[in-house]
Amino acid sequence: MAKQNKAYKFRLYPTEEQIVMMHKTFGCVRFVYNKMLSERKETYESLKDDKEALKKVKHPTPAKYKKEYDWLKEVDSLALANAQLNLDKAYKAFFKGDAKFPKFKSKRHKQSYTTNVVNGNIQLLDGHIKLPKLKMVKIKQHRAIPSEYKIKSCTISVTSSG
Repeated sequence: MAKQNKAYKFRLYPTEEQIVMMHKTFGCVRFVYNKMLSERKETYESLKDDKEALKKVKHPTPAKYKKEYDWLKEVDSLALANAQLNLDKAYKAFFKGDAKFPKFKSKRHKQSYTTNVVNGNIQLLDGHIKLPKLKMVKIKQHRAIPSEYKIKSCTISVTSSG
């Protein structure tokens, strides 16, 4: 039997500093995604006639942009890495014929980022959740997560009402 992933959604009550850090992370993730997408578009346009060369192209990682843009170092590196994985997934779906060509991310729509669990950096602790770069964030945990489930990743998103 295949393992099944389960998602639990809880409301966060961050402090003002945590809200600022979340918004910085949303912006940086969007920036990295759009930057990588524009570079891939240029590569695709220049090599679309040569399919073999297109397959061998090494795509940039978020670490490349950290040298150029110092402010990317302030946010969670796993969130930036997940932006790269999301772009890879979008390209694979496009080339398989399952989806349209990837679009640039807009500030006007859904704001979110995903971070992964590494060495226990994400933990639920009585009324709080420990997150990378945000430390302890107050949470409304209205139901318990069964002990047989392990937290593998955490997606932070903001609604239009904030």
